[in-house]
Amino acid sequence: MIKCLSADSSDLQLAQPLGAKAMKFFSYALSPVYRVLNGLLIVTVFMIVGLWLSGNGTQAGAFDMARILVPDEARQMVWQNGFGMLDQYQEETPKALDDKEITSVIYDKASAGPSSSLTSARHQKVALLVPSVAHAQVKPISHLSDRIPASKIDPQALDSKLMTSIQNQRAVADFFEKKYKLDRAKIEEYVSNTVLIAKEVNIDPVLLLAVISVESNFNPLSKSHAGAEGLMQVMTSIHQDKYALYGGVSEAVKPEVNIRIGAYILKYLIATSGSLRNGLKYYVGAANAENDGGYTDKVMAERNRLISLCQPTSQSKLTLNGKDLRS
Repeated sequence: MIKCLSADSSDLQLAQPLGAKAMKFFSYALSPVYRVLNGLLIVTVFMIVGLWLSGNGTQAGAFDMARILVPDEARQMVWQNGFGMLDQYQEETPKALDDKEITSVIYDKASAGPSSSLTSARHQKVALLVPSVAHAQVKPISHLSDRIPASKIDPQALDSKLMTSIQNQRAVADFFEKKYKLDRAKIEEYVSNTVLIAKEVNIDPVLLLAVISVESNFNPLSKSHAGAEGLMQVMTSIHQDKYALYGGVSEAVKPEVNIRIGAYILKYLIATSGSLRNGLKYYVGAANAENDGGYTDKVMAERNRLISLCQPTSQSKLTLNGKDLRS
């Protein structure tokens, strides 16, 4: 009996090394398969991510799968923000970094830190009659105006590029100087501020100048009985939260502050009301009225006058018996 047990135990001892060797051999034989499977898995992951990022709504096979897995909005966030999202782990908050970036774009100031590459990509220079206004230490309002979807803005309210020319800016300044008997230096400052802020808010500077002309006749100290103040006659009591960005309502008459807040409000109203004309009606406070007392027509007429100043005049022609005669 003892001999049988010892014989069985010796057989088990011999069987264990053989089993281990078999498992080791089996694992070694399958290792190429594992490597291939791991490679295929990695390639598949990269393909899915690549298709997601490049999916463009073509309704074609794999692109549809990518668009279903992750919405377009998320893909746009990746493209727009990129690795800038890692800035949240820096000492400064993302909002502080964003403010620095916006400031550097508008005022041509270089910012230190990881967002400098994004700043250079978005940098735009603006030619101004009075270049010094671009170096004023004024907080931009882009962080609010950029939230308004461009698709909601009436194309008529977008920048017509007429005021990118110094010559056109000078022509507009001449017009308002004569119309309102204004100090030349001041009117050039107001025009330059308006052009700069229009670029910041992404709205037509000619439209802003027309609104200022109708609202206040370019008098920054103008104040209505209803409490509207400044060049763009912003209702101070209603928009205290926006003035808080600039130190409070005591800054309401400063042109560089008043134009910024007025431009943002006008852009917001155009977007929410659905058209430029409706936005102007809302701006003057006649949203629920049947008419705005002719306010919109006045602004549009003034805007058209400014556009005619900025556009090259064609040589007039007279006709006599079907033949052209130059005047």
